[in-house]
Amino acid sequence: MTGILEKLLGRRDSPVPKYSDEDGQLERKPKVPPNTRVYSIGDIHGRLDLLRKMHEMIEEDAAGYEGSLILVYLGDYIDRGDESKQVIDTLIESAPTGFDSVFLLGNHEQAMLDFLKHPHIAAPWLYFGGRQTLASYGIYVPAEVPVDEFEGLCNQFSDILPDLHLTFLNGCRLYHIEGDYCFVHAGIRPGIPIKRQRKDDLLWIRGEFINSREMHSHVVVHGHSINPKVEMHFNRIGIDTGAFNTGVLTCLVLENDQHRLIQTGRK
Repeated sequence: MTGILEKLLGRRDSPVPKYSDEDGQLERKPKVPPNTRVYSIGDIHGRLDLLRKMHEMIEEDAAGYEGSLILVYLGDYIDRGDESKQVIDTLIESAPTGFDSVFLLGNHEQAMLDFLKHPHIAAPWLYFGGRQTLASYGIYVPAEVPVDEFEGLCNQFSDILPDLHLTFLNGCRLYHIEGDYCFVHAGIRPGIPIKRQRKDDLLWIRGEFINSREMHSHVVVHGHSINPKVEMHFNRIGIDTGAFNTGVLTCLVLENDQHRLIQTGRK
């Protein structure tokens, strides 16, 4: 059972060196493991054009690097943009070669999976991005859907959704750890060990995490909460720059104790 949980939740969830004292003051800069470069991409939301451009930029940036290359996607691949299906196709078939790719689950993917199981309960998904996702699969959804049509719409989607896509989404992890960094879609609830975090918090939390000045066990790299500028704090780094609307898809690059950004241009 332990092995299954480790596979689901992340690749390297071992204790990490302490980088803060008891008062939460930094004793040293957080690091990723030696001979490792980590790239982490924020929320894509159906912008295939930006994903393709980012992949090109990452491959160019990593050319000639001889250490381990890890690419962590922070979730929210679907909804809002017009090409959710195509984004999933690309993540499955055309992720950059030479990288150990890690795909995290976002709240929008979870909402879609919930809709497939319980359409009447999860119907709000249709109105915060689900309509655009269904359209990318060839299913037109009107602005208002009668309650008695939810189940039929769910069945239609289930019939057309490729098994490979469903397998991919069900296989996405809740978090991933590299060195002193924890990668997660939304954030963590302060004061609770990462292994004991609730799934809903990892996918949905905002204020309690965003406003916290608490030193966590790891620096948390997250998306979910949009900010036009990357948020660099001692306890978290937020890289959801609203790509679906701004045209700015952000990638955080971590190597040793250094960090930098790769971003697509604005529309």
